[in-house]
Amino acid sequence: MYVREGMTDVVLTVGPGHTLREAAAAMYSRNVGAAVVIDPDAPGPGVITERDILQAVGTGQDPDKELVADHLTKDLTFAHPEWSLERAAQAMVRGRFRHLIVVDGSQLLGVLSMRDIVRVWTGEGASCEVPAAAEAG
Repeated sequence: MYVREGMTDVVLTVGPGHTLREAAAAMYSRNVGAAVVIDPDAPGPGVITERDILQAVGTGQDPDKELVADHLTKDLTFAHPEWSLERAAQAMVRGRFRHLIVVDGSQLLGVLSMRDIVRVWTGEGASCEVPAAAEAG
């Protein structure tokens, strides 16, 4: 199985000037754990994850004042849609992250999460919705 078969091709994007609360609200409403950060002044995209937001709030920072630009990951590992899911999973484990931005050249194609990989490997499919109650625990 390949990254293209598991990735989500509808990508949530936020800007670097959004607050952490705005990013968290957008991620919550889309039921995703990461958003791609598009900054026209940066050489490439970044990513803000639920873990980044949790770390900021957990250390006492104000999510209404803190900006995405100050908490995003800029040094990303990108996946190609023709990578195997095994290769993508290995990259995630090695890099200690749970999301890969999928690109073909300079074109953003989607996002692959660890959850997407598990869904594909368990036969559930990457695009199935998991009820909120089923995710707890």
